[in-house]
Amino acid sequence: MTRSIKRFLLLTIILVGMAVIYFTGAYKYLSFETLKANHKLLKTFIAHHPVFVPFLFILSYIIFTALSVPGGIFLSLLGGYLFSQPLSTIYVVFSATCGATLIFLAARTALGDSLRNKAGPFFKKMESGFQKNAASYLLFLRFVPLFPFWVVNLAPAFFGVSLRTFVWTTVVGIAPGSLIFTLAGGGLEKIFESEQPFSIAAIFNIKLKIALILLGCLVLIPILIKRIKNHD
Repeated sequence: MTRSIKRFLLLTIILVGMAVIYFTGAYKYLSFETLKANHKLLKTFIAHHPVFVPFLFILSYIIFTALSVPGGIFLSLLGGYLFSQPLSTIYVVFSATCGATLIFLAARTALGDSLRNKAGPFFKKMESGFQKNAASYLLFLRFVPLFPFWVVNLAPAFFGVSLRTFVWTTVVGIAPGSLIFTLAGGGLEKIFESEQPFSIAAIFNIKLKIALILLGCLVLIPILIKRIKNHD
C-alpha cells in the first residue's frame, strides 16, 4: 500500500460510513421518540447482557461520533438511561473522545499538511496563534458549544494541534456536558412512566448555558494576560 493511499484510507472509510448512514436514514432512529417506544425492551436486553451492552454502546457511540452523525445528545441521554453513574459518564466521555480523535487523525493525516502548505499568510498567522494557546482555545470551544462538535474536531487538525493536547482537552472539555446529559438520562424512566413531556431545551436551559460560557471564559484568561503583557 503506497503512502498516499495510507494517508487517505481512514478519511475514505469515514466518508463512506457517513454516506451509508445518511442515505439509509439510520440517524433518524437516534431520537427521544425511538427511546420512549423501546425503553422496556432495552431494559430487558441490558438485564440479560450486562457485559455486551456497554461494549455495544461504546462501539456505537465511537462510530457515530467519528462519522459526525447528529445524535450525540441522544446517545448521552441513552447512556444515562442504560447505565448508572459514574459509569454512564465515563462511557460517554471515553466514546466521544475516541470518535473525535479518529476524525481528527483522519483530517490531519489526509488534509492537514497539504492545507498548511497551500495556505496564505492569514492562515499561517491563525495557525501560529492557535498553536501557542491551543489548550485554552480548545477548552473554550468544548465548554461553550458555539460550533458543532465535528467542527471542533476538524479545526485543530488543520491548525497542527498535537494529538496529546487534542485528547486531554476533549476529555476535560466534554466532561461537564456529558455529566449533565447522563444525569438527565437517568431520570427518563420516571418521565416515561408519568407520560410527562420531555425536551432538550428543558435540560440545556439559560442558566446552564451561562454557567458553561463563564467556565469557557475562565480558560481564556491566560491568553488575555499574555496579550496584555506583550503590549506593555
